[in-house]
Amino acid sequence: MSRRVLVTGGAGFIGSNVCDLFLREGWSVDIIDNLSSGKRANVPAAATFHEIDIRSDEAAKLVAGAAYDAIVHLAAQIDVRRSVDDPVYDASVNILGTLNLLEALRKSGRGASTRFAFSSTGGAIYGDFAPPPNFENTHKEPDSPYAIAKLSVEYFLAYYARIHQLDTVAVRFGNVYGPRQDPHGEAGVVAIFCGRILAGRPLTIFGDGLQTRDYVHVHDVASAIFRVATGPLPAPSGVNERSYNVGTGVATSVVDLANTLLSAAGTTVPIEFAPKRPGELQDSCLNVDKAKAVLGWAPRMSLAEGLANTFSWSASVKPAPAPAPAPAPAAAAARA
Repeated sequence: MSRRVLVTGGAGFIGSNVCDLFLREGWSVDIIDNLSSGKRANVPAAATFHEIDIRSDEAAKLVAGAAYDAIVHLAAQIDVRRSVDDPVYDASVNILGTLNLLEALRKSGRGASTRFAFSSTGGAIYGDFAPPPNFENTHKEPDSPYAIAKLSVEYFLAYYARIHQLDTVAVRFGNVYGPRQDPHGEAGVVAIFCGRILAGRPLTIFGDGLQTRDYVHVHDVASAIFRVATGPLPAPSGVNERSYNVGTGVATSVVDLANTLLSAAGTTVPIEFAPKRPGELQDSCLNVDKAKAVLGWAPRMSLAEGLANTFSWSASVKPAPAPAPAPAPAAAAARA
């Protein structure tokens, strides 16, 4: 009998790649997604799809009524700018939506036998006060409602583990990129840049372009999620003991990212600069030694290889140009 996983946000960029990996490993996969940003086309044919919201009673009933070996919780409001504009909405999805699932799991009585793996953030929760690379126990000063919500959920995970014996774990991602990332309405500079290059439009960099990020390919992220969701872990205690950074340990400036991507694309477009956006970090880079030691995981995809892979995928799915309109019919001869 195959093992069973529930992936929230499984129609999204990261979630669909995670579902593919679980299916390849022989697992039975259920998906929760309300398709607010995910796409039905991303859902693997072999998965069971539930078009519901994580905040709903239906989602709670699914968690409570099914015996899952693991729940991978990726559904989220992921736009930092939207969290700044509407922190109440961000909290309703990222905090209350997660609590809806955790409470359902607690009430089911299967919390100790179902691994609950949560997708956190490896840059935003540390803030700009501690120089990178950041370790899991680095002091945290989140600068956006999005990051505050993610850190709040991590404290809830530690609470549920200590008080209710739930089997919880958090994965703190760097800046994830790769195939299926949507340049429209979804955070991801690589996807946006790919779309602009393919359209022959300038690349817009917010700020001076010297801000750095830890860019990690989605295939490496999926591998890390699979390991935390299925492998042995140390006993839970505080908020950091069962949290794992997942990145590359390499800081790359946005300017260098743009130039590397243009090189991979074999073309050039202008680079333009715009004012820095509120709530965004200056520098972010993750130390991943803990994931290497405990999970046996390490990133395999170099940035140059990953950007080439991503651009190739983006080019393969670029919509074909619309056909030229047919010539207008000749005007009918005037009646005599």
